[in-house]
Order: sequence, then C-alpha cells, then structure tokens
Amino acid sequence: MSVPEAFFVPDGDDRFVATEHSRGPWSRDHQHAGPPSALLARAIERAVAGEPVTVTRLTVELFAPVPIGRLEIATTTLRAGRTVRRLEATLADGGRALARASALVTRTTVVDFPAVKPEPHDPLPPPESGEPFRFPVFEMPAIGYQSSVDARLVRGGFGQNPTSVWIRARVPLVLGEAISPLQRVMIAADSGNGVAVVLDPARYTFINADLTVYLHRPLAGEWVGLDTVTLPEPSGIGASHSRLWDLDGPIGWALQSLVVEARRAGR
Repeated sequence: MSVPEAFFVPDGDDRFVATEHSRGPWSRDHQHAGPPSALLARAIERAVAGEPVTVTRLTVELFAPVPIGRLEIATTTLRAGRTVRRLEATLADGGRALARASALVTRTTVVDFPAVKPEPHDPLPPPESGEPFRFPVFEMPAIGYQSSVDARLVRGGFGQNPTSVWIRARVPLVLGEAISPLQRVMIAADSGNGVAVVLDPARYTFINADLTVYLHRPLAGEWVGLDTVTLPEPSGIGASHSRLWDLDGPIGWALQSLVVEARRAGR
C-alpha cells in the first residue's frame, strides 16, 4: 500500500494520522521528533492566525516516544498580553500526553534604528555546494524522516564539531497544506543531534528530551541550515546547539538536552 505524501494526514479538526515519513532513527514504531514538533507549531500558528505577531520562541517537551499512529492536539492561551502572548499546545494519543509545546508569541511593529553589526560568524556555504548527507543515526533503509527530507552537508562530518547541514522537507507536514516557514524550521531543528554526531551510534544513544527554538526573524525560502555542536558528558547528560540559517543569513538558534546512554549488548 502506498504511503501518503505527507508526514501527517488530517483526521478531523484536531486529529491526525502520522505516516511512515515521520519515522525516526531509534525505533521503527516511533516518530522523529521534528514532524510532531512542527505539528505543534502549526497549532500555535492557527491559534494566532491573522494577527500581527510572530512566534519567537517554541519549547517542545518530549514526554514519551511519539508513535506512528493517530494523534490529537489541543491548544490553550496561557496569557494574552498586549505585546507578548504565551500559548501551549499538547500532542496526545488517546488522552495520554506525549509532547507539549510552550510558545512565546510577540507583536511585530516597525522600529527604525541604525544597522547593527551581526555576530562574527562565517556564513554557511550554499546547499548546492554540499553533498547529500546521510544521517549517521539512521540504520533502516525503509521510508522515514531521513528519506523525507533533502539534506546537504557543507561543513564538517561524522565525529566533528561543528558540522553544518542544510535541510528541506520533501513532503508536506499535513496532506494538502503548504508548509509554513515556522513548520519548516521545526521539521529541521530537531536534527541537531543527528547532524553533529560525535559518538558512535552503534555503541551509544543520545536522544533529546526537549527542543527549544529561538527565532529573531522568519525563515525565507525552503532551506534551513543547521551549524551544530554536540557536547556529551560522562555523566550521561549532553547538549546540542545549532545556529539556524536561511540563504539570507542567520535566523535563530535551536537547543536540545540529550540523554546519553551506552547501548546494551544485543540492542
């Protein structure tokens, strides 16, 4: 049976069925966290649609692996200030919360000020200068996240900090819908720990328990650049941080907290 060409198929107003395109690297039955994070972002965007605001911070708490199956989303406004609004969206399976996103939504306005010198950062080489990137954490050849995005390595590589990869989605987030700039960022941003891979994934797992994305401007175009550093510690705690780019320059940051474990024999 053919797989619908999207990460999710709508099943009512706030219900969705995940497809195999969302499959992650750690289990055949669970999703990569990028697509469900983007689905939560979609819910936040719909809650503020038509208003002169932008999502400037989105934190996704991952409570449990997200299955490839039927899911529902609920959205709540926590505080509606004049300039800053705080919202929350929850992703659940049969009433069991799997992930929750808290968003900072800021009113936009025109402010006139002199040009500010950007941080000293070498720009990323463009995607067309790179080579196809194979995520080291994916072993399965089946349909999944790794086959549903176009990824180009432009700097670094396995075992190196930093490593820089451009990512764009090959399929829509939700069947029949165009992908928004924020959704494109969220699909890509959760891949930091799969971009700068500094431990052998055959011997270790380094799964993120959360994802926080800060954006100082919206993404322009389809490509999201991740310039990523991963730092594991012998305590079993780690972090990945990614400077986020589009073809015009830097757009924000993504942070992941990692749980680092040695694989047991036979796993």
